[in-house]
Amino acid sequence: MTASEEQRGAGIRDAFSRLYTPHRMAYIKGEGKEGCPFCDIPAMSDEDGLVVARGEACFVVLNLYPYNSGHLMVVPYRHVSGYDELTEPETGELAALTQKALRAVRHASGAQGFNVGMNLGGVAGAGIAAHLHQHVVPRWGGDTNFMPVVGHTKVLPQLLPDTRDLLARAWDEV
Repeated sequence: MTASEEQRGAGIRDAFSRLYTPHRMAYIKGEGKEGCPFCDIPAMSDEDGLVVARGEACFVVLNLYPYNSGHLMVVPYRHVSGYDELTEPETGELAALTQKALRAVRHASGAQGFNVGMNLGGVAGAGIAAHLHQHVVPRWGGDTNFMPVVGHTKVLPQLLPDTRDLLARAWDEV
């Protein structure tokens, strides 16, 4: 590192490579977070909102910042933050849509396993703590390879709109 880099606050060298994503700064600063994306998505077309399926009480949407390809979220339409705030019909449909999400992703991509769960509250890791959502993350042997472990980079083999189309078709087939 040169002296000018040090003076500019570039920090000290470490083992991490950096991928700069300046478009994410608006998200980090909270710009555009005035509303709730999970409340806004149902009014969008399925393609624009990345919606895979819609139920009466909940919908299934592709995660905009996926951990793996096919990372879905099952979200109640009603704006609630706690699992214990769901009604019985909402709880039942959330569970049924989660099961169907597992089947559809497995059918579409041959997922070998899944991480399924909720982060309730900001301190528990919820990025959008005000609106409950359940993650369905497909897993494959070797999906934690050298890229995220050593390269600190996630490789997603398909664009989100293409993944949404694939999963929406699989949803209808299972």
